[in-house]
Amino acid sequence: MSDLLGSQRRYYAARAPEYDDWWFRRGRYALPPEREAAWSADVAEAEAALDAFAPAGDVVELAAGTGLWTRRLVRFAERVVALDVNPEVLERNAARVQGAVEYAIVDLFEWEPTERFDVCFFGFWLSHVPDDRFDRFWGTVRSALRPHGRVFLVDNVAGDPTHAWPNTEHVETRSLADGREFEIVKRRWRPDELAERVRPLGFELDLRRTRNGHFLYGGSR
Repeated sequence: MSDLLGSQRRYYAARAPEYDDWWFRRGRYALPPEREAAWSADVAEAEAALDAFAPAGDVVELAAGTGLWTRRLVRFAERVVALDVNPEVLERNAARVQGAVEYAIVDLFEWEPTERFDVCFFGFWLSHVPDDRFDRFWGTVRSALRPHGRVFLVDNVAGDPTHAWPNTEHVETRSLADGREFEIVKRRWRPDELAERVRPLGFELDLRRTRNGHFLYGGSR
């Protein structure tokens, strides 16, 4: 597992220059017009849901990446702390957001929070948490939250039409534009399945699938 997580870390460090191309469907990630419209509608739905959630107060963002979600969090939060294991993506995050965000390079599988927050947000991170570290991860989230603190997440969903094949092993091989390949953890959850899985861990989440089936999103009730 340590080798797999090391490969995952290296993949996202190397992918930093092209990550946004995937999100904005540019270049080799481009979709036919109809499918791109469906993707864009689902992006807008997830973003609107986060805005409605209104992540106010002190917010910690896990696996903050290139700032696609950080830029939305700063609209609501009094303070944002953005964590990621790769400095390559945090550099792009800071260039994009250009706001009062505190950055820290942190391995989330080893992270021990030293302060508490009102909101914990993670976008496209939970699907990279292996089963044997799942409960511990949510325990870390709990320790990072103040009493009545809230969680919001966005991620790929089981049955995503852009990745419709079954994946019972929860490991995928990913390639970069230069041809390099890496193995990563990738567990796609159904909303009901994930809500049931975290309930015994002390989290009541209202989770939904976007209308066109690309993403899962939602947060604390």
